[in-house]
Amino acid sequence: MTVSFAILGAGRIGRVHARAVATTEGARLVAIADPVAEAARDVATQYGCDIRSIDEIAASADVDAVVICTPTDTHADLIERFARAGKAVFCEKPVDLSIARVQACLKVVEETGATLMVGFQRRFDPDFGALKAAIDAGRIGKVEMVTLTSRDPGPPPYDYITRSGGIFRDMTIHDFDVARWLLGEEVETVMAAASVLVDDKIGELGDFDSVNVILTTASGRQATITNTRRATYGYDQRIEVHGSAGSVSAENHREARIEIATEAGYTRPPLLNFFMSRYVAAYANEIAAFVAALRDGTPPPTTGQDGLMALALAEAAVRSVAKGRAVAVAEVLEA
Repeated sequence: MTVSFAILGAGRIGRVHARAVATTEGARLVAIADPVAEAARDVATQYGCDIRSIDEIAASADVDAVVICTPTDTHADLIERFARAGKAVFCEKPVDLSIARVQACLKVVEETGATLMVGFQRRFDPDFGALKAAIDAGRIGKVEMVTLTSRDPGPPPYDYITRSGGIFRDMTIHDFDVARWLLGEEVETVMAAASVLVDDKIGELGDFDSVNVILTTASGRQATITNTRRATYGYDQRIEVHGSAGSVSAENHREARIEIATEAGYTRPPLLNFFMSRYVAAYANEIAAFVAALRDGTPPPTTGQDGLMALALAEAAVRSVAKGRAVAVAEVLEA
């Protein structure tokens, strides 16, 4: 079975997914849509696909699935439209910035019987996958504490900050998803602290650039997340999971995995400096997992419900900062 894809959005992340689809066995890229003609033409030329409008893709009999890489405020509407059109849907996170809107969207997905996978690529990173496999095999006993470090080399553009939904919904949301995945239990409470330490302009725009979060499950398991928009040494992505019988960790990726020893000391190459280079394999693996789910008729590994719960943790973190207290996830979902 070959799954024929159309990609909606030829920007930075759309190009990443175009490459992933084009290099995945059992997948074929047939169309690209983007209002910027030059961007669409670049993708079409590189991968030999058609340029079509969103209307044309929705009506195309030769398109089995779409990958939504458009601005966040279009995601829910497009998911609903293509679910009703009988297409499988892969959508970049988040589904929407509003929990109520996500819940309404997921109801449409359920009613139509459509397949929806939400893009949380970190679960598909080979090192992180090996870490999870060690946990599942019982190598470290029962999970007790998870520590997630995610630090960007520098802040995004100001115009992105104004429409991203804030650091918790844009950046920390990946760590919220990974925390849920590794803890093995749903998070019950969220306690967050946030500051502006990198760029005062970010604060003026109503956001933060330095945050820490503690997640706690009903049994008392904890996950600690630390994020910043500034890491002068590169793209810092680390995980440590402590269990009753030991611990397992995943370290940063460097430009080369070597170490040089001289009389001046020990040196190693710098860290990779961007998410698109750090997670190349992860993006390819998640598209392959989506194709496998469609081929086998099984649920995708990251669902709309995963998208909803990660957003709920982000909303709880926002409220925790505003209220200066721990916030129950149920309080957010029931609002």
